[in-house]
Amino acid sequence: MTGNQQSLALLLFGVFVAATLSITTWAGRRRHGSPEEFYAGGRLFSPMENGFAIAGDYMSAASFLGISGLIALFGYDGVLYCVGFFVAWLVVLLLVAELVRNCGRFTLADVLAARMRERRVRIAAGISSITVCVLYLVAQMVGAGSLVALLIGETGGRARAWTVIGVGTLMVVFVALGGMRATTWIQIVKAVLLMGGAVALTALVLVRFRGDLDTLLSTAARNSGHGVDFLAPGLKYGGGWTARLDFVSLGLALVLGTAGLPHILSRFCTVPTARAARRSVIWSIGLIGGFYLMTIVLGFGAAAVLGSDAVRTSNAAGNTAVPLLALDLGGGAGSTGGTVLFAVVAAIAFATILAVVAGITLASSASVAHDLYASLSRRAGRTPRGEVVVARIAAVGIGAAAIGLGLLAEDLNVAFLVGLAFAAAASANLPVLLYSLFWRRFTARGAVWSVYGGLLPAVVLVALSPVVSGGPDAIFSGVDFHLFPLQNPGLVSVPLGFLAGWLGTVTSPAPADVPGHAAKHAETEVRALTGAGAA
Repeated sequence: MTGNQQSLALLLFGVFVAATLSITTWAGRRRHGSPEEFYAGGRLFSPMENGFAIAGDYMSAASFLGISGLIALFGYDGVLYCVGFFVAWLVVLLLVAELVRNCGRFTLADVLAARMRERRVRIAAGISSITVCVLYLVAQMVGAGSLVALLIGETGGRARAWTVIGVGTLMVVFVALGGMRATTWIQIVKAVLLMGGAVALTALVLVRFRGDLDTLLSTAARNSGHGVDFLAPGLKYGGGWTARLDFVSLGLALVLGTAGLPHILSRFCTVPTARAARRSVIWSIGLIGGFYLMTIVLGFGAAAVLGSDAVRTSNAAGNTAVPLLALDLGGGAGSTGGTVLFAVVAAIAFATILAVVAGITLASSASVAHDLYASLSRRAGRTPRGEVVVARIAAVGIGAAAIGLGLLAEDLNVAFLVGLAFAAAASANLPVLLYSLFWRRFTARGAVWSVYGGLLPAVVLVALSPVVSGGPDAIFSGVDFHLFPLQNPGLVSVPLGFLAGWLGTVTSPAPADVPGHAAKHAETEVRALTGAGAA
């Protein structure tokens, strides 16, 4: 990067950071000593505002940087990420959005507690939510490191390390001072910026190829080094039975994982009614669908304009494809247009990361304070205001954990890392959520077994997979202790989560023998379907 590009991009970074800190300061002056204000923003957001915030929360570094990079490197197989991420919202809309708003208060554990008021259920759900959030945060940290390393022209570990530490510090400040109100407005601003940037880049790509998609695809295939195979299935997931099973596992995790993401579920609690929650999802589907269509154009555009080898040379995982594409579309290195466009895109990508990590950190700190602290603390003097203080302290600890893991995984693709988080969410959170909402006989033992029966296999299988050891691109490339052949555990861990929930329930005492079981289920069913008694 030239000095002008670095200076302008850093200036835009500074402007956005200053703007977000201003929003945080404004929100911090509002009353947010109560959990309802800190976790849910007082439930005062409109469906459109919440829809934009959900889109801003969901369109992460994995979408803007990672998916475009995967498409630039692997063509058709990279597009599969777009399909999985988008189709998942049908599950959210049809199965969980309204029901979670009616049954929940702040977290996933609240949905379960509406029916099963047992401490062990809340603790299990809290642990699962924190694990998923930390995995998701790691992806954002890796994206931030790749972006700023490209910006300052420093590919060494020191630049990435300081970038990850800086992002982690900012996210702690956003959450600790501003709560849900600041986080929501940061996500809304980020969603508008991201959509505007994606529209501008997509238009420039189409202008470069005169609106001819056939020419765009054929040029991308030619410059990819793979020829027509670039446009056909199998380049990444077609090398044998292991790769094919990995594709099925990834698809299962992406489609089912969204409905179990804690930071997405918590957004349904920021609107006043279930109808508003449904309308929020409709807004977000429109925004997210349009964005992923543009992401496909950007990925193939990067392959066509830059070539897959150039993308891979800049970043082996493809995370810098979009900023490099912006530089070329603006006129190339050294040009004024290239400098401006690169700086704008880099700043938008950085804004994306900051907004997403704020939402995830808030959800995870809420799980620590509202689920774990509230369940484990036996002090009679425990107050709601004290719970908020614990949430702010938890944000610091979670930020530190995400920073450490982000430094270890700095060479992995951010979209791939998000796929692991989705697998954990689909394995541990979705089964217990669906069972709790729809299965009359479901018990507390089934809930605990379902959470741990999906979460533990997901985490263990990732630890024993080629992602962690046994290959040149692994986190620990110098050793080999992998026993599980797939990179994504969803194919095994998701069925195990459902199976464990069923097994725990059928081995529990009969519902008729549990005092109040039938009445509690009936009460939850009425509340879920009508909203009567909802928070």
